[in-house]
Amino acid sequence: MDNNKHCRQDNCIHTPNSGQEDADNDGIGDQCDEDADGDGIKNVEDNCRLITNKDQQNSDTDSFGDACDNCPNVPNISQKDTDNNGVGDACDSDIDGDGIQNVLDNCPRVPNPMQTDRDGDGVGDACDSCPEISNPMQVLQSFHEAPDIDGDGHQDTRDNCPDIPNSSQLDSDNDGIGDDCDDDDDNDGIPDADSVAGFGPDNCRLIPNPNQKDSDGNGVGDVCENDFDNDAVLDLIDVCPESAEVTLTDFRAYQTVILDPEGETQIDPNWVVLNQGMEIVQTMNSDPGLAVGYTAFNGVDFEGTFHINTVTDDDYVGFIFGYQDSSSFYVVMWKQMEQTYWQTVPFRATAEPALQLKVVKSHTGPGEFLRNALWHTGDTQGEVKMLWRDPRNVGWKDKTSYRWHLSHRPQVGYIRVKLYEGTQLVADSDVVIDTNMRGGRLGVFCFSQENIIWSNLRYRCNDTIPDDFMAHHKQVLMHVQV
Repeated sequence: MDNNKHCRQDNCIHTPNSGQEDADNDGIGDQCDEDADGDGIKNVEDNCRLITNKDQQNSDTDSFGDACDNCPNVPNISQKDTDNNGVGDACDSDIDGDGIQNVLDNCPRVPNPMQTDRDGDGVGDACDSCPEISNPMQVLQSFHEAPDIDGDGHQDTRDNCPDIPNSSQLDSDNDGIGDDCDDDDDNDGIPDADSVAGFGPDNCRLIPNPNQKDSDGNGVGDVCENDFDNDAVLDLIDVCPESAEVTLTDFRAYQTVILDPEGETQIDPNWVVLNQGMEIVQTMNSDPGLAVGYTAFNGVDFEGTFHINTVTDDDYVGFIFGYQDSSSFYVVMWKQMEQTYWQTVPFRATAEPALQLKVVKSHTGPGEFLRNALWHTGDTQGEVKMLWRDPRNVGWKDKTSYRWHLSHRPQVGYIRVKLYEGTQLVADSDVVIDTNMRGGRLGVFCFSQENIIWSNLRYRCNDTIPDDFMAHHKQVLMHVQV
């Protein structure tokens, strides 16, 4: 092994585990250790895989032993704990931890101690899909009818730049005007750009510095040198150096989105977040679902490694971007084998193994129509449209790591996805143009596939238009002229 103190041997050579978790400290990482907690009971038989419990006591018989069950006396196979207080939602009287008991809380799963409800429909603004139009049943059409001129996922009445896509809603000086449409982002009296009066551009656009002091004359003011957004994270390692709200990749705070909430065909996904929010594991053979980070992005680069850590089953794994709500997002998804979905109602859906890029604009929202539309390889009117599919039409391989690179520039509709196996490029969408979602949130996607690892996740704000966009744009123009 390299003697460099920053280099250490991988404790799971063939399985991604960016956090190198090792519960029993035996030098073998949890993801590849047959007995991760070292209690003498193999993981496949252990009802607490990471906590020693030789007695396997299980009072509620929900497959989680008492030693690791956050509701030991109430069956709760998902182990969901919204407020991360160690008490599962199934037995927590205040699920979101906002001090309001569930029976009185108008958003029982979203913290909102003020209980604000502007439209008086009994659903708090914090969890209301349409907070300014009464819709107590939360019918998604009510939300979609509310105007969003720029398509960034924010209703015009709540958008701090209603005419310019800015899904991040960044407002550095908190003046109610988003940075993307504010002429003076830091409100220091120096315009962001050159003005007619001869003032500007501001050499520290996000930090007040009316004196514009620049000791080394490099065009960057002293107060923002090396830390443009003044968030105490150097630009060199800051994933969004022009946003003090986003510093490092972190999915520890995430929203679970269930895309087929009705019926009991399968259970909901069970997400486990590791490595300070840079690794996600999904353990169950589940209904379609998403784990979505709360940070919204304008232009973004998103990459990660996914790995199916089992040789059983052959279903969907993927990731999402441009997420605006449970009916509006982009998904990159991949299945191993061709298969017709076992529920033929409301329509027959057939999946092919090709890597696919889809745009979801669902009229019905989560439910059986969207479920079957996601499974189906192709367009489904009013639900899903295929933007690109890998012409090779091959599926993923068991216990194999794949690295993806996504570039999304919503201001021009640019999308490009590349997929690697090791150092080899195995799929490339080339330039895809779509403007359905002008920005949004990031996350991961699963459908009926267990034991998925998304490892070494990374995102970075990036609004720079790639060179290949212009080449693509010129080709389109030439084709139109011909």
